Amino acid sequence: MASRLVFAFCFFSFLLQLEAAKSHSNINNPQITVMGIVYCDICSNNSFSRHSYFLPGVEVRIDCMFNAIAPRTAEQISFSVNRTTNKYGIYRLEVPSVDGVQCARDKAVKSTCRATLLSTSSKACAIPGFQSTSDQISIKSKQANMCIYSLNALSYRPSKRDTALCGK
Repeated sequence: MASRLVFAFCFFSFLLQLEAAKSHSNINNPQITVMGIVYCDICSNNSFSRHSYFLPGVEVRIDCMFNAIAPRTAEQISFSVNRTTNKYGIYRLEVPSVDGVQCARDKAVKSTCRATLLSTSSKACAIPGFQSTSDQISIKSKQANMCIYSLNALSYRPSKRDTALCGK
């Protein structure tokens, strides 16, 4: 159920850390990755159940705002991008390393990212459930000098609930 979702998300976060550690070469500024998942809430119960599955091909808009730590100025970097979920229902954005931009786990840094559902190619699961999220967990790895913004899951649901599969 929900534990499957948490496990899958932690597993994918671990894989991203390994991948970023191989390719990252900037020592001073962390590599920032923004990621999340989209699933089909097949039983329309607002949670990931044993009948739920991850949705590939979903368009997601990511909006981020990073405050940079600069000696004499308050700098802010904002951007919006669209991403499509892969075959595992994961969308991901690699943010290039920028001077002064640190991981949000640092108390002096106020940075946020938000994801919003745009569209899905799924015919069977096409009604938006959790459409937008601004809640995030930031995971900082000093060994790999990277930071992952892990956004809460987004979901779609079918137009009719399958009572034979999900009960009343």
